Amino acid sequence: MGKSGRRGFLRNSFFGAAVLNMDGLAGNASASPGNPGYTLNDNNGRNPWIASFTQEGITGQDWKEAVQAAVRWAENAVPFNPDICCFPETFHIASLTGAQPSVKEAAEDGSGRVIALLQSFAKLHRCYVVSPVITVENGKYYNAAVLIDRQGKVMGEYRKTHTTVSEMERGVSPGPLDPPVFHTDFGIIGVQICYDIEWAEGWKKLADKGAEVIFWPSAFAGGKNVNMRAWNNQVAVVSSTWKGTTKICDPLGNDVITSGVWSRWGVCAPLNLEKVVLHSWPDFEKFANIQKKYGKKVICYSLHEEELSVIESLSPDIKVKDILQEFDLKPYREALGFSEKVQIRNRTSS
Repeated sequence: MGKSGRRGFLRNSFFGAAVLNMDGLAGNASASPGNPGYTLNDNNGRNPWIASFTQEGITGQDWKEAVQAAVRWAENAVPFNPDICCFPETFHIASLTGAQPSVKEAAEDGSGRVIALLQSFAKLHRCYVVSPVITVENGKYYNAAVLIDRQGKVMGEYRKTHTTVSEMERGVSPGPLDPPVFHTDFGIIGVQICYDIEWAEGWKKLADKGAEVIFWPSAFAGGKNVNMRAWNNQVAVVSSTWKGTTKICDPLGNDVITSGVWSRWGVCAPLNLEKVVLHSWPDFEKFANIQKKYGKKVICYSLHEEELSVIESLSPDIKVKDILQEFDLKPYREALGFSEKVQIRNRTSS
């Protein structure tokens, strides 16, 4: 079956199949060896299509109905063949029409009782899923984002570091101060959740660990703060919120795509990860030679007032890291780190 035919079949058959498998699916999904069922996108998988959803169509009497609604809402992205999908913060309890459950009643305990449908979605559509739900371990409850891989298996979770006072009063514990990164087949990703955006250290730690995309499920829209976190850390940031706004920002803090009146469900767009930010001076002096060698396969450009520049590969056979090594260039963050080490050494010796 061709890719388009497979997608059509899955779209037509998914929802009923997912409902039938809601119980007991967690951890049981597996890919067929030698036939992963998906095709990585351009730039050898370094140009992933990212889907991110608003909360607007995700509701129900209880959390089970909300999860089913989330899966139906996610079908809006299926025609784009997304590599990864992200839902809003605690989407399963964010806008219920019935009684609000306790954190215990709505918690994913590792059995798949909450996330099984999303595991099924991930497996059938061969995409990663960022699933922000309440989780529990050793009697402690967390506002978390569970990462599901293309085979429907759980890779791990990020636990919200900066919980609000009202969350803690409901029994939600703050997560660890050191956020994990996750290695996907297209790059390294991390997660921050809602209130985390008010603190810089989690974002910096993720960037220092090599995160190229940081997902931000949230209750509020964030606005310019989302772009600021992208700009300050030179990472792409993807928001998914309750407030009708979701967007993808590139490492320069520019909006790649945003939701709105003509895209109420969310967004889906490709993001080229073969792209690096560096100081313009003196590195710009090497751009002419880079362009002379690689021509239209690579683009170099500068933000003149900020004195930052970008090298971006437009070809699947050219990696930016190889260009950096070939022309002895350092990414912006690496250059800052090197300068800081020299500052410390000179300060100590003086």
